Parts: sequence; C-alpha cells; structure tokens
Amino acid sequence: MSGTPSPRHALVTGGGRGIGAAIARRLVAEGWHVTVLGRSAEAVQAVAAEDPEHLFAVSADVADAEAVAAALAEAQSRFGPVAALVNNAGQAESAPFHKMDMGLWQRMLAVNLTGTMVCSQAVLPGMLAAGWGRIVNVASTAGQVGYAYVSAYCAAKHGVVGLTRSLALELATKGITVNAVCPGYTETDIVRQSIARVVAKTGRSPEAARAEFVKSNPQGRLVQPDEVADAVAWLCGQGAGAVTGQSISVAGGEVM
Repeated sequence: MSGTPSPRHALVTGGGRGIGAAIARRLVAEGWHVTVLGRSAEAVQAVAAEDPEHLFAVSADVADAEAVAAALAEAQSRFGPVAALVNNAGQAESAPFHKMDMGLWQRMLAVNLTGTMVCSQAVLPGMLAAGWGRIVNVASTAGQVGYAYVSAYCAAKHGVVGLTRSLALELATKGITVNAVCPGYTETDIVRQSIARVVAKTGRSPEAARAEFVKSNPQGRLVQPDEVADAVAWLCGQGAGAVTGQSISVAGGEVM
C-alpha cells in the first residue's frame, strides 16, 4: 500500500488520561478514528464520550495477551484494522535499589515493557497484511539516561527503546515504521503524584518539590501533554515514512 489507509484507525493504550488522552484527541483532529484502551473502563469511556463518532473505548491490562486480543477484536469491529498503535500505557514507582522488592520490579516491566511487546504483537499481523503501519512507543528520557531511585522504571524504558530499534529493523521493508518518543517530566497525574510523595516524605512545600522536577529541563518547565501528542501525531503520518528506529526526546533539551 503506497498511502495511508483510509479511514485510519489508531489504538492508543493508556488513553484515559494525561499524555494518552492528549494523543487521542490530537489524532482525531488529524482525521483518525481512535480507540482508547485502559485498565480503567470508566476513564477511557469518559474520553470516548467526548466524540463518540471518532473515539471508542475498550478495557484491558496491556500485559495480558488474551485480554488485549479481545479488546483489539472489539476495537476493529468498530473502526476496522488498526493502522497505528501508540503504546502509551505506563507506570512509575520509586524505591532505593537495595529496598526494591520483586513486586515493584515485575510491575514496572509488565506495564512499561511487556505491555508494549504484547500490544505490538497483537496489531502486527494486520499491519503486515496491509503493507502499512505505524507503531509509536511512548518511552521516557528514563529510556535514554539513568535516574536515581527509579531503577526498575529506567530498566523497563531502556527496554522499550531497545525493542523499538530492533523491531524497526525487522519491519523496515514492510511499510511499517517503529519509533519512540521520550518525554521528560510532563504535566501528568504521574508527576503530580510524584511531587505529592516528595512533599509527604520530605516536608518540602509543593512549590519546592515541583522545582526539583523542573530543574532538569533547560527550559525550566514541565513538558505539556499536547507537546508529546504533536510528536506522536507526526510520527503516525505519511510524511514520517522515512523515520524509523528513532527515540525522539521531548524534554526541553534535557537529553541531547
């Protein structure tokens, strides 16, 4: 297939809030039909209710292959084959490495890395049959550099970057591109919860705690979800067809 499929159907995981919801809205604005997938049915249904003609909600744990397959079948019955997958579902937890338990380690790998693999495998047969596809993995600057106290999260996101590069090479002649976007600290619930934990543990003011997150960004601010969505939308488009295997930082110059 030489051009972008029409009508276009994108699946966005973790689409019920934050970056995922912003990506879904941006893709709709670009002419896509979008299925938002999340573990919380209520959250994704709230997003889909904004535009039922172009948005559809399904619920699944991205690390559960059977649940993902069922959700994908439901999504494709609504909007047809998936032409673009945005692996956005993610979770971050912190702990000193020597105090980290196996449960935290496994949770970080499951949602951030295994989920990316499971969802990519699920949509790939349809993309191969169509001869066209876009896979965009929302990684993190934690997939490019290290951060203290989030070793499991960093390991998982580094894995996402490695998977992106390997899969891009496998699919380079198939009309399918695979890329990652790597946001820095972004104005999302995850960061707000992290700031709240710093306040609770250290007694700092919310302003002082927020400043700790902002200082790593040379622009002196948090990244906005819409800025990440802009990068994802471009990578999903026809004009980015020669871009594959890349990890694009959206971090105000934090990672060069």
